[in-house]
Amino acid sequence: MFLFIGSCTKDDPSDPNDTNNINVFNNRQSTGSSANDILSDGTFKSMVVELVYVEGYEPTQTAIDNYVSFLTNRIYKPSGITVLKRAIATLGQETYSIEDIAEIEREEREHYNTNSKIAIWAYFTDGKSDNDTAENVVLGTAYWNTSFVIYEETIRDLSNSPLEPSRSLLESTVINHEFGHILGLTNLGTPMQTEHEDTEHEHHCNVESCLMYWATESKVSLGNMNTVPQLDALCLADLQANGGK
Repeated sequence: MFLFIGSCTKDDPSDPNDTNNINVFNNRQSTGSSANDILSDGTFKSMVVELVYVEGYEPTQTAIDNYVSFLTNRIYKPSGITVLKRAIATLGQETYSIEDIAEIEREEREHYNTNSKIAIWAYFTDGKSDNDTAENVVLGTAYWNTSFVIYEETIRDLSNSPLEPSRSLLESTVINHEFGHILGLTNLGTPMQTEHEDTEHEHHCNVESCLMYWATESKVSLGNMNTVPQLDALCLADLQANGGK
């Protein structure tokens, strides 16, 4: 069976009120709207990634290392990038809506932007997306300007078996793809230098070999994956023009 794996990027849960004298609203804006702040060092000199996972669903260290390498190669943060990992208990649901995921973030997130540090929320959940269908399986979603979720249970179901990619490879691909949307790709807050948005798949690159191609996780069959896709020259040009490397 061929699996076409989608990555939803347009979900935008309503913004809650600021609490505890922290302007949480700055971390709850539309996906891609903070692309320049993340890519450049004009305002934020460092980054903290709050990597939270449901107990038993921790991503592989290889995938985390690949994600940090992806960040290091694309963004300017002279004071460094820090990853803080911790586990939380499951809610015990079989499926999660994006509003469910956003509510978990509201309850659990500890790190928000400061004057010189930008904060990212990366959540690895059990359960599956409530948008899954027989034809389309959601592996990850970037839903706010500094927030994304990875459906780790689904990734495990589709990896580490014959004719399937390794778990670390699939994790790395989905993490980097979703963060590409947070970086404003494609045409999602980072202006295109050359037209290359897929007209049939909004906010995805039309170059099939690119990380931001809509079906980059499937390649018709998951068994065809053997390396993590890279950003193509057009996407790289967009990021560089918006303050990135």
